[in-house]
Amino acid sequence: MIESRIESRVESNYPLLLGAVYRGADHQFLILQLVGWFGLSLISFFSLTVWYNQQFNLAYVGHPLVQSVLGIFVSWPLRWLFNYYWHERALFRISAAITGVLVCSMLWTLLRLYTFMEMTGEAGLWSDFGPWLFASILIFLSWGAFYHGIKYYQLLQREHDHSMKLASEKKAQELRRSRAETIAHEAQLKMLRYQLNPHFLFNTLNAISALVEIKDVPRANGMIVQLSDFLRYSLDNDPIQRVSLEKELEALKLYLNIEQVRFGSRLQLEFDIADGADVALIPSLILQPLVENAIKHAIAPMETGGKISVTAGLDGEFLTVEVKDTGPGISPPDKHTQSSGIGLRNTVDRLQEFYGDNYEFRLEDIESGGLRAVMRLPMEKQAFA
Repeated sequence: MIESRIESRVESNYPLLLGAVYRGADHQFLILQLVGWFGLSLISFFSLTVWYNQQFNLAYVGHPLVQSVLGIFVSWPLRWLFNYYWHERALFRISAAITGVLVCSMLWTLLRLYTFMEMTGEAGLWSDFGPWLFASILIFLSWGAFYHGIKYYQLLQREHDHSMKLASEKKAQELRRSRAETIAHEAQLKMLRYQLNPHFLFNTLNAISALVEIKDVPRANGMIVQLSDFLRYSLDNDPIQRVSLEKELEALKLYLNIEQVRFGSRLQLEFDIADGADVALIPSLILQPLVENAIKHAIAPMETGGKISVTAGLDGEFLTVEVKDTGPGISPPDKHTQSSGIGLRNTVDRLQEFYGDNYEFRLEDIESGGLRAVMRLPMEKQAFA
C-alpha cells in the first residue's frame, strides 16, 4: 500500500512520458528504443541526405525512418539474448553477445539495403553491402554497449539502494535497541530507588504506631508531618536524575527530622561539607539508606544512642562522601555489602547503574569505634542558568 502511494506520487510529479519510465523496465526499454533509433534516423538524414545533396523526395526522406523502424524490431531479440545469458561466465556472455550483434547487423543491413533500393529505384547497390554492413556492426555494437551500460548502472543503483536500506534498517534497529536500553536503564533506576520508600515507610509507620499506642499524640503528629514532607520530596524528584549534594542533604535532613522525633536526644548529628562540594551532583536519595543503616545498627540498639556524621570533600576529579557512626562497627570485619541489608545492596546497585565501574564504595571499621561508609564518585557540577 505504501509503495503504491509512493509510485503514484512519483508519477504525478512527472509528465506522462517520464512517468512511464518510472513504471518498469519494459517501459524504459521501449522509450529508449524509440528515442535511440529515431535519433539515428535524424542523424542519417542530415549526414547523408542533406550533406550529400541527395534528392529531397519522399523516398530519400522516408528511408531513414523505415530503417529505424526495422532497427527497432531487429534489435529487440538482443534484449532477450543478453538477459538469457546474463548470469553465465563472462567469456560465454561475450561470445553470445558478439554473435547476436553480427546476426542482427547482417539482417538489418539486408533489410535496409533492400528497402532503400525499392524506395528510391536505385539498383545494383549490393556491391556496397560491405560498407553498409560495417556501419551496421558499429551501430549494433553501440546498441549492445549502451544496453550493458544501462544494465550495470541499474544494478549499481539497486545495490546502492539496497545498501542504503540495510544501513537505514541497521540504524533503526540500533535506535530501537538504544531506546530499549534507555527505558530498561531508567526502569531499573526507578525500581531501585522506589524500593527505598516501602522499606523506610514500614519502619516509620511502626514508630508512629508505637507512639499512638502510648498516646504520645504530639510526637506522633510530628512524625506524620515530617513523613509527609519527606515523601512529597521523594515523589517530586525524578529517580533517574542527579541532584546537587546541597539538595540531597536537605532531603536527608527531612528524613533525620523524622528519626529525631523518634529517638530524641539519643540521636546526635554532625555535618561537615567542604567548600565547593555542595554543588556536586549525586543520585537523589543516595545517602538516606546509609544513614538509615547507621540508625538501625548504631543508634536504635544503644541505650545511650550515638552520633552520625556526614562529611563531604573534593579529591581531584572525584567527590568523597562519608557517613560515620559510633556504633559497634562490623564484627567480624567485612568490607563487602552482599551480606548487608536491602538498603546497602540497593545503594551499590544504583551506583553501578549510574557510574558503571567508575566509582568506589566501601564499608570499614573505625579504630575508635563505629562504622564508616565511603563513596567516591566522579565530580559533576551543577549547571546554573
